[in-house]
Amino acid sequence: MSLLSTIKANPSLKKLAHFLLIPKNDFRPRLWVRWFVNPFKHVKGSGSKIRWRTRLDLFPYNNFILGGKSIIEDFSVVNNGVGDVVIGNNTIIGLSNVIIGPVSIGDNVMLAQHVVVSGLNHGYKDITVPPALQKVECSPICISDDVWIGANAVITAGVSIGKHCIVGAGSVVTKSIPDHCIVVGNPAKIIKRYNFTTQQWERV
Repeated sequence: MSLLSTIKANPSLKKLAHFLLIPKNDFRPRLWVRWFVNPFKHVKGSGSKIRWRTRLDLFPYNNFILGGKSIIEDFSVVNNGVGDVVIGNNTIIGLSNVIIGPVSIGDNVMLAQHVVVSGLNHGYKDITVPPALQKVECSPICISDDVWIGANAVITAGVSIGKHCIVGAGSVVTKSIPDHCIVVGNPAKIIKRYNFTTQQWERV
């Protein structure tokens, strides 16, 4: 059994590890984790850039991988506390994006400004306990290659977005989208598909 598995299986060790990694009443890792652990644990590809005003809430027990020649712009937040965050090559994470794992983003993806991609939900079913204190529920998000997501869009937990899809600005994507589609609205609906016979984007 690995050290990580041992800690997760033992409530006392898990509580101690949590204290060592995260200050009380906070949700970001301690400074020593950010300075002395994360640089050796997480992967930043050649030519990639993370702007200095980006908030990286990264923990060593999950993965963070940023592909080559990708960029994370200022005021964005990346959090792998409840699941891996994997970003491909030549991908743009725009200004003020929020990425909360588990999330996988492919190559040549563009996320415009103020996009939220969160694989995390808070439990709410027990009405005697505030949602903030209930167990979190995670479901992976997968964004395929060549996707463009417009400003202020929200991608909810468990959604997969197919290759070369376009998500209109302000859309809320609650269901998975097949390849080569354009979606808009809240909840997002398919308005166009690419027809390989006519080689045109056609309304549905």
